[in-house]
Amino acid sequence: MTDLTLLPAVDLARLIASRKLSCVDVMTGFLDRIDAINPAVNAIVSRVERPTLLAQAEEYDQGEPRGPLHGLPFAVKDVEAVAGLPTTMGSPLLRNQIASADSIMVSRLRAAGAIFIGKTNVPEFGFGSHTYNTVFGTTLNAYDQSRTAGGSSGGAAVALATRMVPLADGSDHAGSLRNPAAFNNVFGFRPSFGRVPAEAADVFAASLTVAGPMARSVEDLALLLSVQAGPDPRAPLSIRQTAASITAPLDAPVAGRRIGWLGDLGGYLAVEPGILPLCESALDVFELLGATIEPVAIGFPMGELWEAWTTLRSWGVAANLGEAYADPARRDLLKPEAQWEIARGLDISGSAISAALAVRTRWYLHMLGLFERYDHLVLPTAQVFPFPAELHWPRTIAGRAMDTYHRWMEVVIPATMAQLPALNVPVGFGSAGLPMGMQIIGRPQGELSCLQIGHAYDLATRWPERVPPALMMAMAPMMTMASSTRPVGV
Repeated sequence: MTDLTLLPAVDLARLIASRKLSCVDVMTGFLDRIDAINPAVNAIVSRVERPTLLAQAEEYDQGEPRGPLHGLPFAVKDVEAVAGLPTTMGSPLLRNQIASADSIMVSRLRAAGAIFIGKTNVPEFGFGSHTYNTVFGTTLNAYDQSRTAGGSSGGAAVALATRMVPLADGSDHAGSLRNPAAFNNVFGFRPSFGRVPAEAADVFAASLTVAGPMARSVEDLALLLSVQAGPDPRAPLSIRQTAASITAPLDAPVAGRRIGWLGDLGGYLAVEPGILPLCESALDVFELLGATIEPVAIGFPMGELWEAWTTLRSWGVAANLGEAYADPARRDLLKPEAQWEIARGLDISGSAISAALAVRTRWYLHMLGLFERYDHLVLPTAQVFPFPAELHWPRTIAGRAMDTYHRWMEVVIPATMAQLPALNVPVGFGSAGLPMGMQIIGRPQGELSCLQIGHAYDLATRWPERVPPALMMAMAPMMTMASSTRPVGV
């Protein structure tokens, strides 16, 4: 008997729509897998009871198809509001908060037919790319349960990698979507700001945080993005293109595309040994597909960019959490890194914010210049392999000290500060068997081009399919590791 949880999301959706699979059977398969695997990794939290979910799946079987995600089980990242479910953001301050309404993105998932089975775990308020908190505990890596899952979409990435969900949503500021995808051998796509509309205290400000899709294939990634993306009047800066125009067609030639390899930014970034060779091997795949690869000198003072980002980051954190920090009792419930970030943000002047925004503008214009020469820019997704789960954050990389709790994630900041689409693709495993990924950065609002080149790479490599986590063998013997209907490729 084929294990339904191993099928791609696009296949599950098609089989449900043609009534060759029932929503009840699909739901049962995924709930069985969650029961078997989640206790070992702690990726899915705030679970809905099985009888409730099966009753909802039965209702969907009896009714007409609701949309492209009809009947697919979905666990939403625990920073997004799902009506009737907790939205804790991993904070004891919000432990008992129940959402009264869906967020914009969640309302789209619901309208598309997704069935919400619970939430995916996150770090406290999404701070730091390591998923642990005092509400639910630590999420562990899909490939090594002694290691971090990354974050802040760590629960989402692990749930995907272990086939506990067919698709997952993530969000990304400092690599919160890209980093855990790299650490768990899946795909994660940070879209341009405005591509996936979201609520905000100031809807006229361009946030550095965006929501996006995560999946085990680029085809599945495009399916979810086609639901998430598109304009909304409540988000006046949302991009006016339709979702269909940036998610299809996926098949497009790679031959002739120009890829600029940024590497470690000329030695600026500290990178753990073994990461750059994996990425360079992935570049060989693009070369075999006909792309031209060229090393690129970044030509920008990256230290200035980092300082500008940390200013904007702390300012935003202080604006969101300053009220909690002002109350000593509530402040004590914030983890030290959050307290540090808020205190720093409260001391930032208006002129410092203005100067940081000017650096961000110069960086964006500089990147536009690079895109006159290249179709895509590429660099590693992370500077370290997944580190021990008991560490709060890496203090050194390759002998170089990390001076803040997020300095070790600096490699993701270039795309964030320019608000560019960035797709994490898996590149394989290091000598210790730990996964790694690479960012494919596209032109402004160039999501379709990123998906197309990523899709060609996916077909040629099939990393998630070829190397599933050993933990998946914990499933009952009857749940066979059936192969996909697609070829594995090279």
